Amino acid sequence: MNNNKNYVKEITNIEDDFAQWYTDIVIKAGLADYVDIKGFMAIRPYGFAIWENIQKYANEEFKKVGVKNLYLPLLIPEDLLNKEKDHIEGFAPEVAWVTHGGNQELENRLCIRPTSETMFSTLYAKWIESWRDLPMIYNQWCSVVRWEKETKPFLRSREFLWQEGHTVHETAKEAQDLTLKMLNIYKRIIERELAIPVLQGEKSVTEKFAGAENTYTVETLMHDGKALQAGTSHYFGQNFSKPFDIKFMNRNGKEEYVYQTSWGISTRLIGAVIMAHGDNRGLKLPPKIAPIQAIIVPIILSDNTVVEKAEKLFKILKKKFRVEIDQRDNYQVGYKYNDWEMKGVPVRIEIGPRDIINNQCIFVERDTGNKIVVKLDDVESKLKETLNNIQKRMFDDCKKNMEDRTSSVDNLDDFIEKINKKQGYIKAMWCGDEKCEAEIKDKTGAKSRCIPFKQEKISDKCVVCGKKAKHLVFWGRQY
Repeated sequence: MNNNKNYVKEITNIEDDFAQWYTDIVIKAGLADYVDIKGFMAIRPYGFAIWENIQKYANEEFKKVGVKNLYLPLLIPEDLLNKEKDHIEGFAPEVAWVTHGGNQELENRLCIRPTSETMFSTLYAKWIESWRDLPMIYNQWCSVVRWEKETKPFLRSREFLWQEGHTVHETAKEAQDLTLKMLNIYKRIIERELAIPVLQGEKSVTEKFAGAENTYTVETLMHDGKALQAGTSHYFGQNFSKPFDIKFMNRNGKEEYVYQTSWGISTRLIGAVIMAHGDNRGLKLPPKIAPIQAIIVPIILSDNTVVEKAEKLFKILKKKFRVEIDQRDNYQVGYKYNDWEMKGVPVRIEIGPRDIINNQCIFVERDTGNKIVVKLDDVESKLKETLNNIQKRMFDDCKKNMEDRTSSVDNLDDFIEKINKKQGYIKAMWCGDEKCEAEIKDKTGAKSRCIPFKQEKISDKCVVCGKKAKHLVFWGRQY
């Protein structure tokens, strides 16, 4: 592949300014655009189509474990939000309030949902009577608003799209099992569909969700070595059921509080795809979530035979693949090639007069730039094979980046040196003291990403204080 820095002049070079490179791709590839309200964005059809594909796969996985979708109100009364103390303290700085209805000032402010634990909980208190009503495994696809100070399209916007699952259970074990089951579903979605490897583990007390007993996470690493939290699943225990009085009659005829969970992924995943896979030519989309898996580009539009053959190819392929044909007559072929590479389409199919004579077409792989000569009779099977190969290669490339950017250290000086020399994950032992966690953040800008389920023993001592270590932790700077 030609790696000339100026190949796509509209995009800042990825190594020169990663942040600007990211923004350039969001705009130039037609994923989203800025609007007149600071911190908000308009998701354009191409970007929304990626989200729809993620939704589709997620819904399929959710329904396998009995998830039912519903929809709850956008606005939450202030007194409802205040019922769970830790929860409101965690979200208070980001809450947006509605104070007027038309010209009339409201007696009680209404919160635009930053998340819906409180609304779900108050409804569960009405809907549940006995153990026979349990479990309730509900989810909603919606938008939320959080008044972030610093914003970036998809990664941290003031309004974003997500799904939020909220479940109630008869026993603690059932709720805990569901919490981890949803985390594993997120892992499958992100690794199989987005082609991004993840770390699974538990968040520290400092980093857990406000109001949760335990927060579990799937963490991803971007091209520049910064971490991105891709999804979380929370075990609430009875932290919400008690203040919201969510009781049920148990099998012994006694009243008991339910056990709850919450879990979510968002349009942040689109940002993850951009930053994990993109390059100086633009987007690089995994075939499973690409809105267009293959684009057919007739070489000469003035040649009726070429156009007819391209249209015939399109009709055949669109039955099994997300495929389009580019018959724009106001652009040169070279521009079209660059344009579709910018948009990250996995396969470009070129066909011209000489190809028709030879009963063939040319596949060009977006990830490698390789050209493959394909007989027209074999196009369907070869396209399936090529897309599968691209999906696997993209995952493998991303995994290699994660492995190359993961270091192990046993003292703070090495921690600082390694994260500054080659930004990425740092594996280090931790005593569990929040003061040591805070010191790492102060000195390196890195936070604890997760306490992985699969523990290793690098040393017996905490990387900061030297006292007896409790956990191996993955640390990293974050988006």
